[in-house]
Amino acid sequence: MAEETAARAAAAGPAPALPEDVGADPGLRAELAAVTDSLAPEFVALSRDLHAHPEVGHAEHHAVAVVAELLRTHGIDSEAGVFGMDTALRAEIGAAEDAPAHPGVPTMAILAEYDALPGVGHGCGHNVMCANSVGAFLALAELQRRRPGALPGRVILQTTPAEESDTAKEILAQRGMLDGVDAAIQTHAYAHDLADQTWLGVRRMSAVYTGIPSHASSQPFMGRNALDAATLALTGLGLLRQQILPMDRVHAVVDDGGQVANVIPERAELNLMVRSKYPETLKDLVGRVEDLLRGAALMTGTGVEIITDANTNEMPVRSNGPLLTAWVRSQRERGRDPLPAGVVPETIAAGTDFGNVSLRVPGIHPLIKVTDRDDVALHTREMAAAAGSPTGDAAAVDGAYGLAAVALDWLHDADLREAVRADFEAAGGAVDVAGFWEE
Repeated sequence: MAEETAARAAAAGPAPALPEDVGADPGLRAELAAVTDSLAPEFVALSRDLHAHPEVGHAEHHAVAVVAELLRTHGIDSEAGVFGMDTALRAEIGAAEDAPAHPGVPTMAILAEYDALPGVGHGCGHNVMCANSVGAFLALAELQRRRPGALPGRVILQTTPAEESDTAKEILAQRGMLDGVDAAIQTHAYAHDLADQTWLGVRRMSAVYTGIPSHASSQPFMGRNALDAATLALTGLGLLRQQILPMDRVHAVVDDGGQVANVIPERAELNLMVRSKYPETLKDLVGRVEDLLRGAALMTGTGVEIITDANTNEMPVRSNGPLLTAWVRSQRERGRDPLPAGVVPETIAAGTDFGNVSLRVPGIHPLIKVTDRDDVALHTREMAAAAGSPTGDAAAVDGAYGLAAVALDWLHDADLREAVRADFEAAGGAVDVAGFWEE
């Protein structure tokens, strides 16, 4: 894979970047860079603090308190517990306080994650990602303080808990997180600098099979084996994989397969995840998997209940082209050179609930390198160590400047905002994510 990535990078050439005469004035961007560097120790300290105190989803109480205190030291009020989620925090800077009453004011949201993985810690680098987002917000606030009017619009910092364990961004979006927001941005830690990478949508499902118990030796013919149904379903999933698209994924585990071997299992439960690259192909694949699960019940004379989450799970990320060019320019100014889409093989794609945001408003989720090696995988202890290392510290600062520069470019250039919107509409426009599975 490393050899393939290198070959693709040589063939692809550099990722497209925003031209110098587009976006914010170069002098203003230079001032933003200076502000970012002056605040860099605070961004690194935030990243290190979160790394030393990993918290799982919806339990990020230390993280939300640390972010709130950092904002407070810069004279910025914030509110925790917004939208009915205890560890979700929101703050705002920029245009007039009554700006929500004026729909014409351009509004950019910078989203932040800070949950960790149980037993691994920050193996997804959310401590760096939080420092990127909070750092960008603080850099823009300081720029506005030094140069009043530097932000001709609103910038919202919104922390989004539980990316690893829940689809919190979907819940927050349904409760109003994106009301009045025109675009949303955030980063993701990685082993490469990437402008764009495939993020798969996912549907979480459970299949509960119900049979008839009987003595497995004296009267097996009187039973209906729920575990047999689960076994046939797993076999069917294995056979299905030959006929699915290259970027489709189906994986499952048995949560319940009976209690003792001498009783025909009355109940069996599968926990499944179905993934695909596009919303349309995800919906099609889920339908095929549901048919397969029902077929296993028919073959064994058992019943089956297919259970799905009340909220739409992670959707595929739709990256906005013009916003990505602004990100690439910002990172080249920091000495980085993000690879374009298609260079790193798609086979290592994962999922994120930022996809649910990107189908509602234009957005980007670029990846920033936090490691000194290219072969470090997400959700590993090696990635967790990198996220708390000097390379992670450098990424915390460079990513903060990058997000701040993207927001500044977008706020200062009406033509860029129009291009961002046009790209979003050309890709399909806003999707009814909440009602996606009801259509």
